[in-house]
Amino acid sequence: MSNRNITEEHELFRQTVRNFVQKEVVPNINKWEEDEFIPREVFKRMGDLGFLGINFPESVGGTDNDFWYSVVYLEELARAGFAGLVAATSVHQYMATNHILLAGSDYLKDKYLKPSVSGDFVGSIAISEPGAGSDVANLRCTAKREGDYYVINGNKTFITNGYYGNFVTVACKTDPDAGLAGISLIVVDQGTPGFTKTKLKKMGWKSSDTAELFFDNVKVPATNLVGNEGQGFFYIMESFQLERLIAGILAVAGAEEKIRVTLQYMKERSAFNKPIAKYQVLRHKMVDLISELEMTKQYVYHCCDLFSRGVFAVKECSIAKMKATELGKTIADECLQMFGGYGYMQEYPIERAYRDARVGTIVGGTTEIMKEIISKIVIDGVNYESAYKNMKAAEQKQAPEQKPKPTEPQQPGSTPTTAEILNARTIIHGLPSRFKQEKAQDGAPSVIHFKLNGDNGGEFTLTIKDKTATVQDGLIGEPTCVITANASDYEDLELGRGNPQMMFMMGKIKVSNLSEVMKFITLFKRLY
Repeated sequence: MSNRNITEEHELFRQTVRNFVQKEVVPNINKWEEDEFIPREVFKRMGDLGFLGINFPESVGGTDNDFWYSVVYLEELARAGFAGLVAATSVHQYMATNHILLAGSDYLKDKYLKPSVSGDFVGSIAISEPGAGSDVANLRCTAKREGDYYVINGNKTFITNGYYGNFVTVACKTDPDAGLAGISLIVVDQGTPGFTKTKLKKMGWKSSDTAELFFDNVKVPATNLVGNEGQGFFYIMESFQLERLIAGILAVAGAEEKIRVTLQYMKERSAFNKPIAKYQVLRHKMVDLISELEMTKQYVYHCCDLFSRGVFAVKECSIAKMKATELGKTIADECLQMFGGYGYMQEYPIERAYRDARVGTIVGGTTEIMKEIISKIVIDGVNYESAYKNMKAAEQKQAPEQKPKPTEPQQPGSTPTTAEILNARTIIHGLPSRFKQEKAQDGAPSVIHFKLNGDNGGEFTLTIKDKTATVQDGLIGEPTCVITANASDYEDLELGRGNPQMMFMMGKIKVSNLSEVMKFITLFKRLY
C-alpha cells in the first residue's frame, strides 16, 4: 500500500540506503555478529553518505531533511535482518545526540554533535540503572557541582554503545533533594579518569555493544551540562515519543523481512511431495500474519505523519510501539516454526531474527508500561503536553490573571509533626517552614497558585519574595505558575507515596510553567 508522504525523492534516497546495505552491510553481518563488534569505519561511511545527519540542521553538518527520510532509512536498515547495526546507529543518531541538538549549547554541538553527524564520534545515552531500571525519578547516580566541574558517582546498565563509543550523555542527580527538578543531563567523555565500563553478554543484538558503566569521582567540566540544570527529566520525557516511534518503524520493517524470507523458504521446502506453501494451514497462518502486519504498518505511518507535523502524540506512539513490537515478536516465532528444525540452526537467518526480535517489547519502555500510559489517556482522561512547548510558552506568556480573593497572609510556622494530620491543606500551609532561604535569590517575586480539588483541597497562593515565603488562602495576584491536581495526588507526591515520574507523566500533577515549578521544588525541603 502506498503512502502519500513518501515521495519520489524519498524512494531515491531509499535506493541509496539499500545499495549501501546490500554492498557493505549484508556481506559482513556474520563476522560482526561473531566478533560482537561493528568496525568504526562503518559509522564513518554512514556519516559520509549523510545517513547520520538526516534530520539535523546544516549548521552541524546535517542535511535538514524531513522525518520521512528517517522512516525509509530505518526501514532499509531493518530489512537487512541485522538488528545489531540498527540498535547501535539508532541509539547514536536519535537518542544520544538528540538532547544535545534540542537543548545543548553551541559548545556541545561543536564538540559532540558535529563529529557524531560525520561519523567520527559514536554516542550513547545512560539512563537505566541496576536498581531503578528506567525509573528516571529514582536515579541514584549523582553529579555534585564543585566550582567549574561536576563530580559524578554511580553506575548505569544496559547502555548501547557504552563500551566502544566516544561519549555518553548521562542522566544524574545534580540536586538529590529536589526530586524531578534535581535531574540533569551531562556529557562524559570515554577515558575520563574514574570512568570504567564492563561489556555485557546478550541474547541478541550481539554486534551492538552493551555495557555497564561505573563512575567513581569522575570530574567533568560544567560546560558539559546539556541545557539547564534540573531539567533533564523533562528532556528525557520529551524524547521518549521519538524513541518509541522508531521502535515501531523498526519492528514493522523487520517483520516484513522475516515474512519475505519465510515465504521464500516455504516455496522451496517440500514435504510429502509438495511445497509446504501449498498446505492450507500454513498458507492461512501467513495470511493472518501479513494482514495484521499491514494494518500495523499503516498505523505506524499515521504516527509518523503526526510526528512530522509536530504533534505530541503520546497515545499514538505508545500504541505503535506496543502493537508493532508485540507483533514483531509473534511473527518471529511463527516464521521460525515454518522452518521446522532448520529454524533452530544458527546458519539460518531466522534464528538470529528470532533472538533479535525478543527484546523489542522491552527496550524503550516495556509493553506493560505502554499499556499503563495508554490506559491513563483513554480511561482516566489524562492529557499530555510537550515539555519543550510548555517551557517556551511559559517564557512568552504567563498564566492568565486570576481574580484575587483577599485573605490574611499565612506567616511561617512549624512543620507539621507526625502527630498532626498531614493533608494537602496543612502541607501547603507548612511550606514557609520548609523554605531554604539560603538558596533563594533576589529578584522578581514568584507567585504560585495551587488549585487542589477534593477533600482537604482548595485554592492557595505561595509568594516567594525577598528571600521570604508566605502562603495565603485563595488565588492572589498574577501567577508565574499554576499547579493543578487532586488534593490526594498532591499529598501522595509530597509524602513520597507516589512515583513522581509517573505522576507528572500521567498528568496527575499539571503545571503551567515547568521552569517555575522546578525552581519551587529546589527551594523547599522535602517531607520524606
